[in-house]
Amino acid sequence: MSAAPQTMPDSRGRYGPFGGRYVPETLVAPLEELERAYAEARADKSFQKELDDLLHNFAGRPTPLQFASRLTEQLAGPRIYLKREDLLHTGAHKINNALGQALLAVRMGKKRIIAETGAGQHGVATATVAARLGLTCTVYMGTEDMERQRLNVFRMRLLGAEVVGVDSGSRTLKDAINEAMRDWVTNVRTSHYLLGSVLGAHPYPQIVRDFQKIIGEEAREQILRAEERLPDHLIACVGGGSNAIGLFHAFLGDANVKMLGVEAGGRGKSLGEHAARLAAAEGFAGARPGVLQGTYTYLLQNADGQISTTHSVSAGLDYPGVGPEHAWLAEQGRAEYTAVSDEDAVAAARTLARVEGIIPALESAHALAELIRRAPKMRKDEVVILNLSGRGDKDMEILSRYV
Repeated sequence: MSAAPQTMPDSRGRYGPFGGRYVPETLVAPLEELERAYAEARADKSFQKELDDLLHNFAGRPTPLQFASRLTEQLAGPRIYLKREDLLHTGAHKINNALGQALLAVRMGKKRIIAETGAGQHGVATATVAARLGLTCTVYMGTEDMERQRLNVFRMRLLGAEVVGVDSGSRTLKDAINEAMRDWVTNVRTSHYLLGSVLGAHPYPQIVRDFQKIIGEEAREQILRAEERLPDHLIACVGGGSNAIGLFHAFLGDANVKMLGVEAGGRGKSLGEHAARLAAAEGFAGARPGVLQGTYTYLLQNADGQISTTHSVSAGLDYPGVGPEHAWLAEQGRAEYTAVSDEDAVAAARTLARVEGIIPALESAHALAELIRRAPKMRKDEVVILNLSGRGDKDMEILSRYV
């Protein structure tokens, strides 16, 4: 395992062999424009000051690092802390990135925001930020996800966004991204594509990671105050991977801090029954490197190289690819990746609700389920931080059918 893994992409936008920029010629110039604008913004103290003000006074940062005393007692394992991203405005970590990219759009003179969404939380965050900054907003969402997340569709429309249903392919996040990219190709001069996870062509994985790394930076300071030492374990769910990399980034140089990403094990290990890209060693079929939607990473694909359908009870984890930085961390052995079934995620959500009075998003419940599974084998003096990336309001209809 590398104690000091690569934390910035190289000049080609790669983390080791992963990442890069695989796009049509019409998108090369907009991506280069975005890369330049982001580099200038990073060096501009006034940009960071404006972002910090919005994160604090509009989004609600910093979020608490809560000691989960009753869960710790019930599991009789390590000391468990929850990073409460669920307490942010709009209910999830997604607003961190939405605010940052929307300010970039304003800086570039773009008046319209394009976004994609799976579980709806990125769409809600984007619609919210667009309303706050006076931008028009179009959100693409698979019709399967629209049915699962009807409340979030209404929220986006109430906020003034146009929500466009995508009825092609699997009718989920992958297909929504395809349509958002087609829109962007057509409207690059007036529109900014506000990508929601650490996916896509360079510089998006770096930009989204940088706007989400505040999660880990806060958690690091908070755990040092609470325990006077670093944690032994970090745990987060992984769809595209933004909440996980947001937590992990501040600890990448700390070799003794173990990192665990939890993917969607769905309802089985056969291709099409899950969304586990980096947990192939556990028998989940179909994952190997390839190119999808602008980046080279691990993908779920059949023997002919066609992108597979996926399944998860959680719309936010139901995607055939994973962020290239996660692929690199997995290949280097710096982070471990596993998968949790639909059934176990739902059971974990119920446990947290009844033991701590917190209803988590089904995405976050995957990470919690893995912690519940491992806790009996962990020492009582170990410290764990679990990223509670979102709240479960959006999942009430799904949970009501299971519980």
